[in-house]
Amino acid sequence: MPPFPKPKAETWRSRLWRWGFNLFPAYWGTGGRVVYIAPDWREVHVALPLNWRTRNYVGTLFGGSMYGAIDPVYMLMLIHNLGPDYVVWDKAATIRFRRPGRTTLYARFILTEEELQTIRRLACEQSSLDRVYPVELVDRLGVVYASFEKTLYVRKAKKE
Repeated sequence: MPPFPKPKAETWRSRLWRWGFNLFPAYWGTGGRVVYIAPDWREVHVALPLNWRTRNYVGTLFGGSMYGAIDPVYMLMLIHNLGPDYVVWDKAATIRFRRPGRTTLYARFILTEEELQTIRRLACEQSSLDRVYPVELVDRLGVVYASFEKTLYVRKAKKE
């Protein structure tokens, strides 16, 4: 059972996005599963089980699967929330492995209205900006197994 409550029921549209996300070959290959997408794309939950696809040589979660499971989420959340007037790209990431993963791990991604307003304001004032988002993979009890910082590049789209 994931450690995070689902604050809003998924809509048929967000459920379709979740299914598509999980069937997309590049994401499917990570072993991660998107288990929840809020209707407004402001919250996403991911689960990463320990199984034959995610297990490394020493029997714990493969670090590449850990990163791959969380990699695209904030970029897609920003794209869905900011819309076509903005360009959003993943720019950098840092990872700190804290303990070997021997169970299913979970991540929760949240975008606030204040963060979206800040991005819109700064994008009008600057040619581009970088935003840093922390993410943690935790077990059912909330114990942290890996910490990430995702840096995303954002700018206003050029009008043609």
